[in-house]
Amino acid sequence: MADSQLGLYLLAYDIADPKRLSRVHRVLKKQGLPVQYSVFTVVMKRKVLLRLLAEIDDLIHPLKDDVRCYRLPNNGEVNLLGRQFFPEDVWLFSNGVNLLFMN
Repeated sequence: MADSQLGLYLLAYDIADPKRLSRVHRVLKKQGLPVQYSVFTVVMKRKVLLRLLAEIDDLIHPLKDDVRCYRLPNNGEVNLLGRQFFPEDVWLFSNGVNLLFMN
């Protein structure tokens, strides 16, 4: 994928310290959409993603915390089980890399 193309990414984290946890959560809330408390999706160009990851890297403890970033396929299959984060009348889906909300 070229650096100038938008991509859909899934970021998940497990942060040991409450202060660091809050800081990472605040940074990601500005850039992405929470899917679960410690899981976010972001739509951005690769260069912007790398800057975001560098910012998060400055906030975490490398031996105690775990942050993972996965690029999601444009037309990936999604299965939802159990209680969803969004109300019943709101659906989250992707048409390529753009996240859409329907109600």
